[in-house]
Amino acid sequence: MTASPLNATSPLADWLAHCAALHPTSMDLSLERTVEVARRLGIVFRVPLISVAGTNGKGSTCAMLESIARQAGWRVGLYQKPELVRFEERCRIDGTPIEAAALSPHFAAVEAARGEISLTQFEFSTLAIARALSLAELDLVILEVGLGGRFDAVNAFDADVAVITSIALDHTEWLGDTREAIGFEKAGILRAGRPVVVGDPQPPHTLLDHAAALGCDVWQQGRDFSVSGDPQQWRWEGRGRRWSGLAYPALRGANQLLNAGSALAALEALRERLPITAQAVRTGLALVELPGRFQIVPGQPALVLDVAHNPQAVGALALNLDQMGFHPRNHAVVGAMRDKALVELFRPLVALVDHWHLTALPTARAATPAELEAALHEALALRPASLPPPAIHHHAQPAQALQAAAAAADPADRIVVFGSFYTVGGVLRDGLPRLGAPHLG
Repeated sequence: MTASPLNATSPLADWLAHCAALHPTSMDLSLERTVEVARRLGIVFRVPLISVAGTNGKGSTCAMLESIARQAGWRVGLYQKPELVRFEERCRIDGTPIEAAALSPHFAAVEAARGEISLTQFEFSTLAIARALSLAELDLVILEVGLGGRFDAVNAFDADVAVITSIALDHTEWLGDTREAIGFEKAGILRAGRPVVVGDPQPPHTLLDHAAALGCDVWQQGRDFSVSGDPQQWRWEGRGRRWSGLAYPALRGANQLLNAGSALAALEALRERLPITAQAVRTGLALVELPGRFQIVPGQPALVLDVAHNPQAVGALALNLDQMGFHPRNHAVVGAMRDKALVELFRPLVALVDHWHLTALPTARAATPAELEAALHEALALRPASLPPPAIHHHAQPAQALQAAAAAADPADRIVVFGSFYTVGGVLRDGLPRLGAPHLG
């Protein structure tokens, strides 16, 4: 093998380009290579480790875990993915994204340790970030699983507590086309005899059966812990512990209460090693931030950013939009991956959206605007006949699509950006958009 010309001081961008060219495919469902390189690197986590898997809600759950634990005074390391704008967003240490220059030595260490082993870009970068977190002075590490669980690179590390958020159909070509098959893949992050928090209210039997076979301590939503509330406050109740009179999480959306419930269950399972105070729970939930998850940007027209990229997530987005109140017209900026269920992706919003702005994205996986329009036309069969047909526009990039939507919108209208992290990231690349009201005055 020819030695890489890169070193510990090489720019992060060069390391990412090197990783992308290293492996013949971007995805390789196996774990042995990652485990072996982690062994060679000597990566060991000496503090509690929480791994979070699921179809939707992983990012929100990780953000709440981090926020609550930090409010309790603990130093937290977080690995989340993908980024919206900068790669460094994937690794946070004590609430701050790691500097690009600080990551390069860890990429160099992975390169030196892998020898003849070929790694995908995701495996390579996961190992680099895991090494950075393992060497930092931390009290808790949170790792967000990428695809599935059983063969995901994060699963090279043994979680003290596993969290499974929701299970729905996504990445079916890799994980299977039923919830039972996908549930089995997610269950791959479980470890024998250790706690697992099951946040899905109706978990697949494959997940529960696998947990039972491993002798896991199962914390199941609706059985071992529950959430309930009224319009003003909510409560969490678990095994011998309850939190009452809680303000709703700062993250908006109908599903965030379920995610908060899972986060509290995971922290409760770690109570002996990482105690959390009531004030930390209240303050952590009040201050939690996560861009791009039903993020409402002030201005006229209203702007909503949501990385929803599968039918379940878009269904939740539709419910959240309905609860926002009335807007005369709705404009959607959409970019999505070609391998998604595109027709089903559009269906929850076909009765709501009046103007569709379909955009290309900077990745080969992305559907073209023409491909998006073909799927949209099929989905529009469900649009009520009493509504006029929507306008459809094509754009080369998300920022251009948002600019066009804003120019066509009235101050009382609403613009929704969704479909992919690339779509939301594309409109955030130059900072948070602040829409004016061009038709006022």
